[in-house]
Amino acid sequence: MQPPIPATMRQIRSLVTADGQLQLSIARVDTPEPALHEVLVRIEAAPINPSDLGLLLAAANVDQATSTGTGDDTVVTAPISSAVMRGLAARVGESMPVGNEGAGVVVAAGESPEAQALLGRMVAIVSGATYGEYRTVPAMMCMELPDGTTAAQGASCFVNPLTALGMVETMRMEGHTALVHTAAASNLGQMLNRICIADGVPLVNIVRRPEQAALLREQGAIHVLDSSAPDFVDNLTNALIATAATIAFDAIGGGTLAGRILSCMEAAANASAAEYSRYGSTVHKQVYIYGGLDRSPTELSRNFGMAWGIGGWLLTPFLGKIGLDGMQRLRARVVAELTTTFASHYTDEVSLAGALHLDAITAYARQATGQKFLIRPAQG
Repeated sequence: MQPPIPATMRQIRSLVTADGQLQLSIARVDTPEPALHEVLVRIEAAPINPSDLGLLLAAANVDQATSTGTGDDTVVTAPISSAVMRGLAARVGESMPVGNEGAGVVVAAGESPEAQALLGRMVAIVSGATYGEYRTVPAMMCMELPDGTTAAQGASCFVNPLTALGMVETMRMEGHTALVHTAAASNLGQMLNRICIADGVPLVNIVRRPEQAALLREQGAIHVLDSSAPDFVDNLTNALIATAATIAFDAIGGGTLAGRILSCMEAAANASAAEYSRYGSTVHKQVYIYGGLDRSPTELSRNFGMAWGIGGWLLTPFLGKIGLDGMQRLRARVVAELTTTFASHYTDEVSLAGALHLDAITAYARQATGQKFLIRPAQG
């Protein structure tokens, strides 16, 4: 028997103040009631993904964060630079709920058949506001999980799995046959490696440390390159010749890496060119930046001809391109391979209050490869 649903619930909130401060706190808010086609999910697990940090931390300087209060009365304050504040004007003074995705049990449902059918089921959701005890969401947006699936297993089955699948889908849609991925030892990168092995897609993995390269090789990756190695450019060019990869997805964003990838793609294309062209090869080379591990400017040295492109890539616009049928196809694969291809691993589990501890904030703000936090809202 389900415990009674409380009238109020706890929820992490992120506030940017007019004087340039970030405030993180736990608010007590009314527990929502599901509408006709909605369900109420008791959130049991919600991951902290890099895509959550923009809203949660607002690019504040967490190294200067301070904390007052304890437990649910904790308030964390951190300064935001004037340059960053110019881009946050629309959210100043608005206390915002946080958390893109999570998983839990449906404890109440609207009267529609599709909502009622989910009562008592473990579901995954991508709805926003998942760093709280409860969340209402349309029944059609729930991913019903197989019997025996835990909330931790289902908590990360939207953002990273659909992003990894979306990269492969984008590669195919745009006429490429192989791809490059940076920060490749991340949870997402390991998923992408497993997808590419299963689907026979050549993949060039770029990491930043030897131990990350070893991790991927242990998981069957063939082309793994350490960007800190002195022979990185030569090795990358050779891997691109071997795979014919002409599209890259870059989680780093800043610095020279995106430009070096384009340069090596051009060198790989010219390695088999029949004749010289002063305009460079006619092979189109594409880099999509989908993350910002390095917030410095993206630097390009224009030595890769004229057939190239660089831009941003986000999951939501991609899902809009493939439509509902395409999204359902990808979701079905995620459910079928949830504990294998799309398994996520967590190094830390915290309560709502624990997510506001300064040491936890410092750790997840660092976005270190291999470290991933899971929030357990029901914990005290």
